[in-house]
Amino acid sequence: MRIGLKVDVNTLHGTLVGVPNLLRLFDRYRVQATFFFSLGLDHSGRALRRLLHPGGWHQQSRLVFKHYGLPTMLYGTLLPAPDIGRRGANMMRVVAAAGHEVAIQGYNHTQWQTLSVAADREWTHQELLRASESFVRIFGKPPRAHGAAGWHINPHLLLLEMELNLDYASDSRGTGPFLPVMRGIPSRCVQIPTTLPTLDELIGHHGIDTGNVHQPLFAKSRTISMLGHVFRLSAELEGLDLLPVLERLLIMWQGDADEIGTLREIFYQQLDQRRLPVHRISMGKIAGRAEPVALQGEIIRIQRPSSDPDELVHLNT
Repeated sequence: MRIGLKVDVNTLHGTLVGVPNLLRLFDRYRVQATFFFSLGLDHSGRALRRLLHPGGWHQQSRLVFKHYGLPTMLYGTLLPAPDIGRRGANMMRVVAAAGHEVAIQGYNHTQWQTLSVAADREWTHQELLRASESFVRIFGKPPRAHGAAGWHINPHLLLLEMELNLDYASDSRGTGPFLPVMRGIPSRCVQIPTTLPTLDELIGHHGIDTGNVHQPLFAKSRTISMLGHVFRLSAELEGLDLLPVLERLLIMWQGDADEIGTLREIFYQQLDQRRLPVHRISMGKIAGRAEPVALQGEIIRIQRPSSDPDELVHLNT
């Protein structure tokens, strides 16, 4: 089985502390991953308001408070919001120098999760443009992939990813690579969805805790998938207190002779771009997560990705 590692880096603390921990672990087991960086202001403290609303306190909230730390949870409220792209630039370059794939998650992680689903094209474009400009400043080249924070998207994002000539995006949850259609609007930017549950979605349910969560996650990774699985982890959780859990997973995957690597390897080596399924994509609920996420829906047809915008038409059937 191929396992693609998708690392979300949401905060300054995750960038400066969690990422180095992950780099040491990945080096020890000789695996590479795709790092999706938040590249603008760290407004994690503003997320506190959303989590404290009625119905907002859930398993992810408890883990955030436990693992992110007090200073991070005050950024953008009682403490100034640091610029992750500037203060964390050197560490991001270390990630790229170590051979890992680097990509954009967005500019402001908290703002994206709060506003993006209902946002218009102008707001979406501005957020994506800011992240892209920060990426170029740090790495000296444009980004080639995007992974939306919290799997929160809107149709404008899908079109903008196509206009930026991204190779692929990982904005959704699903079963395998596809071309998306959202609210009748199609995109030829390939989606490589997260196929496995995250650790924080499993912990706290059905007797699962940090001591045994690797077992059901590994079992789910044994389900048949022609193009392999994508496991999303975060620098703030798996890069800190959940690092031993991630190490147990790496040991189990390598013990089963799995190929562990980047999402780009899935895109290049396993993805047959001549005939890709076109799926509807919409926001919906999944087990273990309180907020809706972008979900790979029903298949519409099989289609070859086109480089001609005129071949892309609105699909309403």
